[in-house]
This record gives sequence, C-alpha cells and structure tokens, in this order.
Amino acid sequence: MTLSLEAEAARLRLPPGFQVKAFASVVSTNDEAKALARPGPGGAGAPEGTIVWARRQEGGRGRRGRVWASPEGNLYSTTILRPGLPPAEAAQISFVAALAIAETAESVLPDPSGIRCKWPNDVLVHDRKLSGILLESEPAADGTVAWVVLGVGINLRHFPATADYGATSLIAEGAPAMGPGALLELYACHLADWYGRWRAHGFGPVRDAWLARAKGLGGPILVRLADRSISGIFADLDSDGVLLLDPTDGGPRQRIAAGDVFFAAPSQT
Repeated sequence: MTLSLEAEAARLRLPPGFQVKAFASVVSTNDEAKALARPGPGGAGAPEGTIVWARRQEGGRGRRGRVWASPEGNLYSTTILRPGLPPAEAAQISFVAALAIAETAESVLPDPSGIRCKWPNDVLVHDRKLSGILLESEPAADGTVAWVVLGVGINLRHFPATADYGATSLIAEGAPAMGPGALLELYACHLADWYGRWRAHGFGPVRDAWLARAKGLGGPILVRLADRSISGIFADLDSDGVLLLDPTDGGPRQRIAAGDVFFAAPSQT
C-alpha cells in the first residue's frame, strides 16, 4: 500500500533537532522555507532544522536564477539554519552541503570513486552533475544573518538531457531503487553531521574534506566571471572558501569569490 505524503513524512527518521514539512507541490522549497523562517505574528519563525520537502517544484531555480527542472521522483528540500554568523562565514554552508551530498551518494553508489566536489557548490559523479545547491539568507540587525535557507536538489531518478556540464542521477549510476523520502533521511543525517562539525570546529575540517574530493585541484581550469573569463591553475581553496587561481598569463594569484568553473573551454558554437 502506498503511504500518503503526510504518513510518509511522519515516519521519516531524522536527526535530533530536525523536523519536516512536506508538500505534494510547491513553486519553490526555498520560497516556502523563507516564509517559514521569517517572524510571524507573535512568533520568531520556524526553528533551525526545519526541512521543507516537496515531491515536485513548479518553479525550482538554481544559482543565478537558472531553472532547476523538478519532476517527481527526485529529492527537493530546503533546510532552515540559524548559524548567527556574518554573511561571508554563513556562505561556507554551501561546502557543508556539498560534503553531505557527496557522502549521501557514497553511501548508495556501488562505485563511490567517481564522486567529486566542483567549486563552488556542485557534486559530480563521473564528471556529471548530480545535485544543485542554493543558499539564500536575510540579514539581522547586528550584521549577522537572521537565517539561511539551504536549498538542495538531488537527482535520484531523473536528470536533464541538456546541461552545461552534463548531468546524471543516482539510479543511473547504479544506486538501489529507493524513494525520495529514504534519500532525505540519508542526506539529513550527513547534513546534521557536517553542520555540527562546522559549528564546533570552523571551516578547517570542512575545507580539508572538500579538498580531498575536489575536482580539478592542481590542474587547468577556466573561470567565467560576470564580465570576463580567466584561465589558469586551480591552486587551492582559501581559508574562507574562495578559489585561488594562478593565471595562465603569469599574473599574480587571483582570489575568485564567485564564478562558473570549466575544465575545458566551453564551446563557442
């Protein structure tokens, strides 16, 4: 017998401090989470650890407003977090999420050797994109973030046929048959673990674990910025998560805070 969405959500085994609000369909799990996170009449907003989970999104989006296709069968979730840190430090949550996704994939795939983290916040399996991460936040009066909503989409059954970097799904890579709810349980456990480590020990352990899985470290890359592109060697990840690039033209090392990374020059046709 197929469980109703409400019954399935109630049976999910989530880490302590996490709870789920499930929807059959939403425009965007991030939008729902932002509405819950904001203070309401007589309340301070939903607590940290609240997860918005939807079977499908009608207007899912990724970084820079890109459309995120959201057919039923994949995992679409947004977690409300309240780290109480300045925005630049709160942005490190994208690396926390990437590690949680990578470990989730490692736990279900028969060959975890092909899992890599791609700067700034992609997780790849055999060089194909498995997931998307979208952080949004709102400032508090003291200069910290009032809250962060961590939107994550993981391709479980479906993936777009056309994508900038190629895409894949867990099932396509050999994962056993499972539903999005079971995948959410795994992801939430890994997220709770890495978020707890980050809060307790800072970015250092997160940076080390991310670099151990980094795609292209020490090799040539092209970074597409808003106004130009720079080619060079992916030298390192700085202590704040910024990409360090040694330009091909021999110029000084560059700190890249935002951009799209390619491992070969994208086609101009």
